[in-house]
Amino acid sequence: MAAILVLARFCAPSSELQIAEFWYGKTALEDLLGVSEDKINDDRLYRALDSLLPHKDALCLHLQRRYGELFGSTFDFLFYDITSTYFEGTSKGNAQAKRGYSRDGRPDCPQVCIGLVATREGLPLAFEIFNGNRVDVTTTKEMVQIMETKYGKANRVWVMDRGMVSEKNLEFMRKTGARYLVGTPKAMLKKFEEQLLDQDWEQVQPGVDVILCRSPHQHGLAILPRSIANRLCGALGKDLNAE
Repeated sequence: MAAILVLARFCAPSSELQIAEFWYGKTALEDLLGVSEDKINDDRLYRALDSLLPHKDALCLHLQRRYGELFGSTFDFLFYDITSTYFEGTSKGNAQAKRGYSRDGRPDCPQVCIGLVATREGLPLAFEIFNGNRVDVTTTKEMVQIMETKYGKANRVWVMDRGMVSEKNLEFMRKTGARYLVGTPKAMLKKFEEQLLDQDWEQVQPGVDVILCRSPHQHGLAILPRSIANRLCGALGKDLNAE
């Protein structure tokens, strides 16, 4: 079942129900794996996922190592963000299913939040499940600690959008020596008025210039981008600057 799930994910990503009712019977896997079509159903595939879950961390670590060996990736940049998935029904069997901010426009449904860490190439590296009513910014410290516990304190840079950032989180990362590149609030531009008048802008791509300057709290560099129309734009993030 695990082999079938992996092959389906590579060849035709879809739901377990889709695999059982439509996809498997159209392939040569019955001959190749020796598992007849009548043995494949969505319940059995779901049970296979349940069996794999206790081995999630070991599987993620193995895949990370193999990816590094095959492609020489150093995992020096890690992108972290939150998504969510909702359930139809009450989900009484899932203690983490709660009503919260719905990215799917379904605040009426219970959901879980999924914290995903990916490499600069977009390879999912690790994930954690949080309660559906968990606020994004409260997960950052926990996810950084989880990654360091499971994979060690590598020489990495965390890249996150403004929704994952708070001064408390940044203070934690500075104290632990973690490096970061994060989006910061628009209101912070007022602290960079003098730098915005500077002429030392560097073109990073046609129509987009940037300038580096010290952050007001002296804990890092701020990257200020501007468009060809001399207005700050979201070249490095939806809004304005990244620390």
